[in-house]
Amino acid sequence: MPETGRENANAVVYGTSSENARGTNPKAVSIFIIGTELTCGIIQDRHIPLLAGELTKLGYSIHRASIVPDDGSISHELEHAVSDSGVIIVTGGLGPTCDDMTRQAIADLAGVPLERNETAWNEVYARLGDRIWGANERQAYIPRGFDEIPNPKGTAPGFKGTFSVKANPTDGSKTDVSEPSVSHEVLVVAMPGPPSEMQYMFYNHVRPFLARISGCEDLRRDEFSVYMVPEAKLEDLCEACAVDGVSWGTRFQPFKISLYVDGGCEESRKEFEAKLSSVMGRGLLEKGEHEAVDLLSSYLEENGLTISTAESATAGFASKLLTDRSGSSSWFWGGAATYANAAKAGILGVDASMLEDPAVGPVSEQCAKQMADGMRRLSGSSIAVSITGIAGPGGAEGGKPVGTAYIGLSSSIRDTEAVRVNVSANSRDSVRRKFAVAMMLLALEYAKGGSVVDMASSWVYI
Repeated sequence: MPETGRENANAVVYGTSSENARGTNPKAVSIFIIGTELTCGIIQDRHIPLLAGELTKLGYSIHRASIVPDDGSISHELEHAVSDSGVIIVTGGLGPTCDDMTRQAIADLAGVPLERNETAWNEVYARLGDRIWGANERQAYIPRGFDEIPNPKGTAPGFKGTFSVKANPTDGSKTDVSEPSVSHEVLVVAMPGPPSEMQYMFYNHVRPFLARISGCEDLRRDEFSVYMVPEAKLEDLCEACAVDGVSWGTRFQPFKISLYVDGGCEESRKEFEAKLSSVMGRGLLEKGEHEAVDLLSSYLEENGLTISTAESATAGFASKLLTDRSGSSSWFWGGAATYANAAKAGILGVDASMLEDPAVGPVSEQCAKQMADGMRRLSGSSIAVSITGIAGPGGAEGGKPVGTAYIGLSSSIRDTEAVRVNVSANSRDSVRRKFAVAMMLLALEYAKGGSVVDMASSWVYI
């Protein structure tokens, strides 16, 4: 059972002067990122630039931004911050272990106990089921009077709440209780530390809430999903397509980059979108928050189609992404990870002599087509998609560098096609992720009856 904390509806925070309290700017923000792995340099913080940039756009001023280790020092930092901040944002320290102290520190600061939030408990239980342990129950506790912030990406909910901070005189004299205390309101927001969880929570719940408080609720913003384009290259493209009054920000995710476009009038943002789409290539910029696999699976389900996969370079990764989706058995037949040439020939019926031919070989348009045709014969699915390529770091051939792939597509109602895709080769993992996303986008275009050749040939910056 978590500690209860001290209960006091109007917490007194020591060291706060009356003068400071009177002058506290309600839009002054203190940001604290908790994590010993950050203070030790094991990983690099990306939360502070993101949060500071977004809050500045909303009219807030960043008074301090600090990285704090998991040693309980956040309590001291918070007590100091309430003297001059109207908003305090904390990320991290919401896990189930004993060194996750954020909940207790904020409860103590507000002078209230921790209480189990039933909504948070139900959400944690829904994710863990009977695998839940006592330590996980800690994650359902939040300070009394605070509001839970849902976390569909993880098990630790966030929370937010406002409380009054009384000011103590700095000259050591006692405050006359017959006189009203000088105080100010402080809003504290706590979010989990993992980037995917914090960013989802911030953009979907915290940012809109803070925008309403700051009076920037009408700030115009469009969100886009960008596929396969490296983050640095996306920034270059945005600068090349800049429109007066329009700004942007990005959020990196494993299978896409979220692009946020702010400011300007609707026509200006549309102009920016059109310019960016024209230079980026077909299908790589999608309005809204969408994973490529979700675009494909939704189309298959809505149109009663099925798909199967034959994978070499991705070794079953695309099948894994497809089956991560609930209900995928209704549209995903299955797949084969035919990595070796013998598997391609023995399972899919690929021509063995072609595989051994130095002029053609397994990384080729011919092989991709035969793999797709072979899988569709086996499965009877509406569409079969295949991939053969070079994920690296070795294996490059003449004219086929690391990051080269051929993606084949087969259907009973249109000709089999295969296209060559070349992606930037930062690492074996990133190459495979891009290959899998390319498979999803091309399969979607093929299912819709579009030209996969035209689509792939427009991809210049991947």
